[in-house]
This record gives sequence, structure tokens and C-alpha cells, in this order.
Amino acid sequence: MIRPLKQKANVIKPILLIIITMTVFILGLPSMIVLLSSKGMEEESSPTTYQMTEPDLESESVLTVDVQRTATDNVETVPIEQYVVSVVAAEMPAEFEMEALKAQALAARTYIVQYMLATGASENQTITDTVQHQVYRNKDELKELWGKDYTWKIEKITEAVAATSSEILTYENVPITPAFFSTSNGKTENAEDYWENNQPYLVSVDSPWDLDSPKFLDQKSIPISEVEQLLGIRLDTPISEPRITYTSSDRVQTIELAGQVFTGREIREKLELRSTDFTIEQKDDHLIFTTKGFGHGVGMSQYGANGMALEGKDYQEIVEHYYQGAEISTINETTPTLVVKK
Repeated sequence: MIRPLKQKANVIKPILLIIITMTVFILGLPSMIVLLSSKGMEEESSPTTYQMTEPDLESESVLTVDVQRTATDNVETVPIEQYVVSVVAAEMPAEFEMEALKAQALAARTYIVQYMLATGASENQTITDTVQHQVYRNKDELKELWGKDYTWKIEKITEAVAATSSEILTYENVPITPAFFSTSNGKTENAEDYWENNQPYLVSVDSPWDLDSPKFLDQKSIPISEVEQLLGIRLDTPISEPRITYTSSDRVQTIELAGQVFTGREIREKLELRSTDFTIEQKDDHLIFTTKGFGHGVGMSQYGANGMALEGKDYQEIVEHYYQGAEISTINETTPTLVVKK
């Protein structure tokens, strides 16, 4: 049966509307997918944010620390946990793994507690903010240093410190000397091979993770005349092959130059080399020193700690590896008289 024209038009209009709607949807679908994908990529590429309730470090602190500021000559008195945040922020990159940051927090807290015990926790006793003790930067200095990255970095480090609050490293119930440094040559150094005094927990251990450190290899060229001046010797030209003895970790123990014997530490410090694992090569009127590692090599390697964390090791495993025989205790358990005195 043939429909009247009016009925036909009523049927065609809904069909046209459906066709137009589907066409718009199909044409717009790629744009929607791109927008959704872009949003997802932005979320994935953004720095990790630490949504946490910032802990009250002042209430968690059982001690306060007096820090002598080198730049101003003023003394800042800060709760110990806030002090540890400032030290970790200055001593280890915030980009490192959380477990490595926790291990650094233990070392920093142990150092200040041991220092306060050794100095009698005198009210007038201060600690410097330099490598003489531990590098320290307060929040204002960190804001200036980190700029727009300040928030996520300080939150991450604060989380690491809060997770280890009041914990320190001890050996036979006494706080240890928690030596640490940047990068090893693949092994850490025995304490007595660098500082002469031995410590049962500061012994050479393997640290293969350091080979991936950007600070593992370095070369330094020094004019022979400058080497002579710094060492107080007169070198023959060409330089004869020096007689060298090595420590168990393949670092220079002693080296004879111009008839004079130096320790590897003396050469490193006088010539400002990165480590005591070095070789010497003469090129014209210069000596080329090639070093492996960065730092004295005793105790915890920071890049090694980060390497262990990347492999899934937690901070307890990290500190137990680098401080052999040491245990994790608390300030209250180990130094109750220090807490009472403060």
C-alpha cells in the first residue's frame, strides 16, 4: 500500500536524525581517543606525588640539635627528626629509592646521636652544617635550591625519615660511627685501611651496584709542577714506575714517589682526587690520575644503597650489609640518659 506523503515525511525525519548523529559520533571518536590518551600520558609522566599527612616531626623528636650555620654564624635549634630531614635532603638525591633514603636517615640520625654522646650533650655544644660533620640545609635553603620540585622532594624525604623515626644503628648496644660516602670501586674499605682505627662493623664488603654510578670513573690532569708543590717533592722526568701497595679492596695503601712514601689517603686529600683507587699516567708535563669510586670508601655506599633498593632490598637489609653486625635500635632504648638530659 502506498503511504500518503505526510506519513512518508514523518518516517524519513527520524531516520535522517539517526544518520546525522551516528556520523558526528564516528567523526568525533578519534578526537575523543586522543584527548583521553593525552590525559593518561600526562598522568603517567608527572612526578610521583606523595599524598600524605605530614607527620609532626617536632612531637616525634626526643632530642633537639644545635646547628652552627657557617654562612651566618648563627645557631639553629631544631628537633632531631627535622634535623635528619635536612641532612638527608642535603646528602642524598631525593630521586633515590625510598628504601635508600630510609637507610640514609638511619645513618644521619645515628651520627648526630653518637656525636652528642661523645661531646657530653653539652647545651653549648653545636654541630656544623658542613662535611666536617653532616651537610645540613634548612627548608628555606631547600626551597631556593629545588624550586618547583620542593614539595614532592621534601614530602618524599619526610616520609622516609618518619618511617624510621627514633631508629639508630648500634653495635653491642652502642651507637656506631655510621660512615657513608657516594660511590665505591666495587668494594667498600676497611676502616683501619683509611683511618687506622678498626671498627668491627666497618669492614670491606662487595658493592657491585656502584659500577652503574655516574660517579664511578673520573680523570684528573694535574701539572707535574703543581704535584711537586702539593706533595713537597721533586719528581724525575719522565716519572719512574712508582712502588705501590694495595688494601684488600684494591685501593692504594702506600705509594713511593721521589723516594718518599705517601699513604693513598694523603695523595687523595693533597691532590683532591675522588678516591684512593687511582692510577697515574704521565702525558707531557702533566700527570693523569684515573680514579674509581667517589669518597673515602668506608661504610655505606649511597649509590650502592640505591642499587640494592632497586633490586627490592629494604632499608634494614641495606644497613645490615654495609654495617656488618650492626642492629637497629631506638634512641630511647640505647641512650635514655641522653634523652633525659635534653
